[in-house]
Amino acid sequence: MRKPILLLLAAILTISASVTRADDDHAYTQGPVLIVNFIRTQPGMFEEYMRYLGSTYKHLMDEYKKQGIITDYSVYQARPRDPQDADLILTVTYKNMAAFDDLQARTDPTAKQAFGSLAKAASASADRGKLRIEVGSQMVRQLILK
Repeated sequence: MRKPILLLLAAILTISASVTRADDDHAYTQGPVLIVNFIRTQPGMFEEYMRYLGSTYKHLMDEYKKQGIITDYSVYQARPRDPQDADLILTVTYKNMAAFDDLQARTDPTAKQAFGSLAKAASASADRGKLRIEVGSQMVRQLILK
């Protein structure tokens, strides 16, 4: 009777040791996820686009942050190397990849409130094309070193 109990105990200890060792295999943990948009403002439209960012965009992002949909957002000015390079970089930070589950359903009500309807929000997005061009975007995840 003692031998099976000892074998069971040994098996449990071996399994728990391997699980602990698996946690130690990575020198990092996965952190927040950022969406990075690279924007080139149209000639002469930088200040106009910044006014949009300081009003409607800021209102939306602050509301999403208040609702816990995003954790942060930032606007960076960049020095373009050529005419196709970004002069603004916009980032939006999400807690993790799970934050993208049902994202549209959670953001649509705020967009409707800000623009009056989703159709008007889409139209406003098209109108911003007169102010800027999105030259690229990336999704990046922070890796937090242990």
